[in-house]
Amino acid sequence: MGIAADFALIIVVALLGGVVAQRFGQPLIIGYIVAGVVIGPYTAGPTVSEIHDIELLAEIGVALLLFALGLEFNFSKLMKVKWIAFVGTPIQIFLSMIVGWGLGTALGWDTVAAIWLGAFVALSSTMVILKTLAAQGELGSLASRIMIGMLVVQDLAVVPMMLILPELNQFEAGLNNLAWAALRAVVFIVTMIVVGTRVMPVLLRRISQWGSRELFLIAITAIGLGIGYATYLVGLSFAFGAFVAGMVLSESEYSHQALSDIVPLRDIFSMIFFVSVGMLLDPLFLWGHAAIIVGLAGLVSMSKLAILLVVTRLFGYRGDIPLTVGLGLFQIGEFAFVLARVAVGEGILSTEQYNVVLATALMTMVLTPAMMQMRQPLARLRQRWWPEPVSLPADDVPLEADVQGHAIIIGYGRVGQYTAQLLHRLELPYVVVESDQYRLDELRLKQIPVIYGDATSGEVLAAAGIERARLVLVAVGSAFDVESIVRNARQLAPQVHIVARATKMAQVALLHELGIHEIVQPEFEAGLEMMRQTMLHFDVAPEIIERISDDVRAAAYAPLSHQSADVHLERSLGAAKAALALSWHELLVDSPLVGKTLGDGVIRVASGVLVVGILRNGVLMMNPTAHEVLQSGDMLAVCGTPDQRRAFAPLVHPPASAPLPLLTTTRESA
Repeated sequence: MGIAADFALIIVVALLGGVVAQRFGQPLIIGYIVAGVVIGPYTAGPTVSEIHDIELLAEIGVALLLFALGLEFNFSKLMKVKWIAFVGTPIQIFLSMIVGWGLGTALGWDTVAAIWLGAFVALSSTMVILKTLAAQGELGSLASRIMIGMLVVQDLAVVPMMLILPELNQFEAGLNNLAWAALRAVVFIVTMIVVGTRVMPVLLRRISQWGSRELFLIAITAIGLGIGYATYLVGLSFAFGAFVAGMVLSESEYSHQALSDIVPLRDIFSMIFFVSVGMLLDPLFLWGHAAIIVGLAGLVSMSKLAILLVVTRLFGYRGDIPLTVGLGLFQIGEFAFVLARVAVGEGILSTEQYNVVLATALMTMVLTPAMMQMRQPLARLRQRWWPEPVSLPADDVPLEADVQGHAIIIGYGRVGQYTAQLLHRLELPYVVVESDQYRLDELRLKQIPVIYGDATSGEVLAAAGIERARLVLVAVGSAFDVESIVRNARQLAPQVHIVARATKMAQVALLHELGIHEIVQPEFEAGLEMMRQTMLHFDVAPEIIERISDDVRAAAYAPLSHQSADVHLERSLGAAKAALALSWHELLVDSPLVGKTLGDGVIRVASGVLVVGILRNGVLMMNPTAHEVLQSGDMLAVCGTPDQRRAFAPLVHPPASAPLPLLTTTRESA
């Protein structure tokens, strides 16, 4: 079967490696690389036959990695830690490259190979640290924002490294090649900005109007890989073009959905890349060079930790922040594998040097979760020996506060529209998530905050700020989509309250198990209202209607017995409001109440209602006194039960024979 059999073998073995890595709390990358070792040419058992073809597929993984990186590029997020990200990270990269060059020279490597080692050492692992931060619940901390800012700049540095480093092998000719490559890169970027801002949004807008998720995915993939191929044809890096395409697309309103759709494809091809990396590792070589690998990993880790501590403090951060940043970013990252493959392809690194680099990077990655676990004990020791409060420089305070406590409305149908209108009137913050292009245009026209994308994607929910949201209103019609959205929302923000629309009553129990705070089933509510109207037309007492409605609703939504006290209180108050309602009655000329005062006690004795207001000649008197004389034409606002209001009706508009009720008590206050 050729490459098809190889591909199937890679998928199966990568799954097993990923499961083992996940079971032991390690990044999936390590499981994939170990899987590559297992099916590589240096081990017994099943072996990939077409290694070169797999390496070609792995290049797509590199391109998609950089395309997704470009899509995730967010300048506003970097501005929150702008100085340490844009100035501190280049300093860290430069110092780390010097350390790597020194280590390479000490190992006897030539100058160019030692510089490449410095480039490997300078990069940290975005995948590993993000997984570690998420597992330890630290993604929202100040230290995590600093690390993510530095990681983004490090990842961006990969692009110029891939352009510059290969030219160092022939320095004199390389300068001319580098200048020519830089000129072509500038022309390409300018062209992409023009085309990307004018053509791509129009293309994606047209495709999104057709409502085909499949065609949208193909369009996004074609943009990323197609532009990457175009850069290859003009003599630039295939991956560089994919990154620029993603960066340009990141400024459009389709970026969140594009990232959501491309992530599964990126993960598959990235997995192939990391498996192909492992296929080049020789276990016997690793065993024979264990001392060099362990020593190099230790020196790299300690050197980067020291550099990160100094750089973080240099930019005004104090307390536990420098230690946390150092323990988080000391490892060699996954993009070192990308650069190492380029170096091997260019003949700059030997197979032995390549294996040393990969093994060292793997060892530092494996150590990351354990090092982050040491943060708290080390922070306590630091506080004991060197007391210092946590602080940050004034210039790195966010330019504007993140929106907090907002509502996320998923789906801008009729329910979503009504809710958005109400929140707008109340001046409460909200954002809409919508994937329909026509509704998106309507929302943009009304200047309503909106995120384009499918809310079943975690990336789209994260873009809507679900971790900071107070409420998520799921108003989409598909039962499958509702469940997917709720599952993702629960995973991203366990604390957020969710109100969801159930497409059928059978779905209520399932949504309850997912932790829904309130569920609405439209057809059931419509049927319940029709039942209420039917009973009203048959003169059933309103209080009986309310009781029956409450019983039917309670039985239908029985799984939601966990609802909060606030929800039960609101429903109880709603039932009480219906049973004890306010109504208006006009006082006619022949009413026996005309000329009487409220203190005469006629109203209270005959009906029991309470007069809370009188509208006379357009003037409203609230809480009238007992001495107020009633006049014909007065509009009386009375409060009471349905029975009391029915007893009051003959007093304001009595039959001709209706006698005035006898008073058995003295004057009473209404």
